Amino acid sequence: MTFDAIGIAGTSLTVHRKWLDAVADNLANANNASPTSGPAFQARYIEAQAGPGTSGVYVKATHEGDAAGRMVYEPDHPLADADGYVRYPDIDLGEQMGSLIMAQRGYQASAQVVDRARSMYESALQIGRSS
Repeated sequence: MTFDAIGIAGTSLTVHRKWLDAVADNLANANNASPTSGPAFQARYIEAQAGPGTSGVYVKATHEGDAAGRMVYEPDHPLADADGYVRYPDIDLGEQMGSLIMAQRGYQASAQVVDRARSMYESALQIGRSS
């Protein structure tokens, strides 16, 4: 039972780490400009799914945002086209910060489950030794 808890929490740690990685990439590239002739940075979104039975959770898919991004009029930008437009990723910073907080809290909660399960296992071993 204890090892099940550690294994299940471990799957959650993996999913939350991948979610944190995706959000970090999105935040780091939110202001990357591209010429209008090319695609914008495509945000990554993680889709998680419960495993069969009580086996935990896993990343079902990684989805990418729209490569069209958003066009911004910046005629002085070095990447601006003849009409003065530059392409930026269509990333909502508020949404990404909310996702960052949720992923961090989920990761912390899963790490605490691992720590508590490990403590219970160590206590059970101590009880077994003293018998």
